[in-house]
Amino acid sequence: MKWLLALLLAGSAHAQTLNYIGQQIVPTSASFRGVPVGGLSSIDYVPATGRYLAICDDRSDRAPARYYELSLDLSKFRRSANPGEAGVAWVSMTTILDLDGQPFGRNQVDPESLRLDAKRNLIYWANEGQRVSSSLQNPTVRRMSPDGKPAGEFPVPGYYNPLGSAGGITPGDVGVYNNLAFESIAITPDGKTLWTMSENGLAQDSLPTAVGRGSRARMLSFDLDSGKAGAEYIYDVGPVPFPPARQGDFATNGVPDMLALSAHEFIVIERAFAVGAVTPGIAALTKQPTSNTIKLYLIDTRGATDVSGWSSIKGHEVVPVKRTMLLDLSSLKNDDGSVLALDNIEGITFGPMLEGKRTLILVSDNNFNPAQFTQFLAFTVE
Repeated sequence: MKWLLALLLAGSAHAQTLNYIGQQIVPTSASFRGVPVGGLSSIDYVPATGRYLAICDDRSDRAPARYYELSLDLSKFRRSANPGEAGVAWVSMTTILDLDGQPFGRNQVDPESLRLDAKRNLIYWANEGQRVSSSLQNPTVRRMSPDGKPAGEFPVPGYYNPLGSAGGITPGDVGVYNNLAFESIAITPDGKTLWTMSENGLAQDSLPTAVGRGSRARMLSFDLDSGKAGAEYIYDVGPVPFPPARQGDFATNGVPDMLALSAHEFIVIERAFAVGAVTPGIAALTKQPTSNTIKLYLIDTRGATDVSGWSSIKGHEVVPVKRTMLLDLSSLKNDDGSVLALDNIEGITFGPMLEGKRTLILVSDNNFNPAQFTQFLAFTVE
């Protein structure tokens, strides 16, 4: 099953065919070393081992903040609505330590993304922070060694920090919205720059997404040698594409991860959800739609306005990054003709070479919800 994309690889434009290999699904009942497996908010391939790293975002509820090492046997992936989990093997689990070298306590941190820097032997990870009435926590981007020990953090500009009301929509509010902050980490292929992005805009820049309304997210860079913040751009997140089943119920669209193709080009995931929405694809477990829509976009920062140092973009003319849709995953089908049911896809990485072709891997965050599942999707880029 092949899908034609204008995919930009190795710095030059080529019409590429993205071939849907199949999926594997791990049920929410799964565990590893006595700890429930789930909440996988990112994935990163490690060529040296042929394995993957995936961070867990459960806020230390079930065990201290952690990341997993796992392997995926792509030969066992199936274009089936109920493919099983035979291709997934859990290898290890590493506790992430705070800046004092101690495990994080409950609700102290929300790990959402990670990338391995093999050259420096460091892992960079994003903590989303929090904006609720009981706690305002700043979003952070941190370094750690592969054994989970802290190695410092990057200086996130103060205008990302939540101040004001919990909702973020009261006049004078600034900073990230709750659960709409840093969910992505990308390292450019030259190894010089780290990028992260707020899932939606900042309170002083734009409202969060809604049906018929997008949001102006910020991309933020850091120089990996100096550690200093660098260029910053605006990414226009699309509106929620469908309403919830009942007016007023929860609905959102946002950016949970991105993958760097060059110094200025990225693949971005937009993940939309609306409670009870009838989306394509029926989940094998629940026999119901998942209410998720996942789209991949190609973006290019060339020509975009550098807004670094701007505490707000209101009142300024801003050219956002160029955004082109690559693929609506709702268009994918299994071998029996059924539409692929999509869970809460939040992670993206290039994988190993397969029969001479590069692979692309996606993973979902099951939110530890029994009605959801951990989903791995695999593609080849021909």
